[in-house]
Amino acid sequence: MKLFFSPTSPFSRKVRIVAALLGLDGGIELVRTDTGNPQDAIRMKNPLGKIPTIERDDGVCVYDSAVIVAFLDDLAGGGKVIPAEREARFAALTLEALADGIADASILQIYEKRMRAESEFSASWVAYQHEKVERALAALEADPPPSVAASAQGAPRVNVGEIALASALGYLDLRFEGAWRANHPRLVAWFASFVAAVPAYDATKV
Repeated sequence: MKLFFSPTSPFSRKVRIVAALLGLDGGIELVRTDTGNPQDAIRMKNPLGKIPTIERDDGVCVYDSAVIVAFLDDLAGGGKVIPAEREARFAALTLEALADGIADASILQIYEKRMRAESEFSASWVAYQHEKVERALAALEADPPPSVAASAQGAPRVNVGEIALASALGYLDLRFEGAWRANHPRLVAWFASFVAAVPAYDATKV
């Protein structure tokens, strides 16, 4: 299979961590992608021109990151990073949606500065996206996920929501100099436990 990705994308990182935890990364070729280049193959693989996109062995393409993760979990037998039990499953998927929302709002702030001419820049739009991130971080600080424990038996038991959250926080560290850390000590502690227990996190670092 081929994974069309960018090493700085939190959504790509989420998929790469999942693939590693499921033992599927060895069967996936990484294809660096420039979504801003109209000649890049991504626009043929995914009409939206978005990453990550995975091309299966049979040529069928799967996107976006949440769907790719569900596909990989199913490929690995199911119930691995997406829990099988109903309450646990929807809790994990809701956390994934919240974390993906943090990543999306963060990326939109970067794109507003990067993609628009100075005369078109909207400070109010950036503030709107920033407020989304702040509300999400405040909710997570009030009720963070349980600390992640390393496992001597192999890959630690983490779910897709936790993986998405770690990927989003990593993006905040990369693009916003870790400013989120100052006011979210409980979330910082959770993040540290995840990084220590999941080697795939550092292995996918830019």
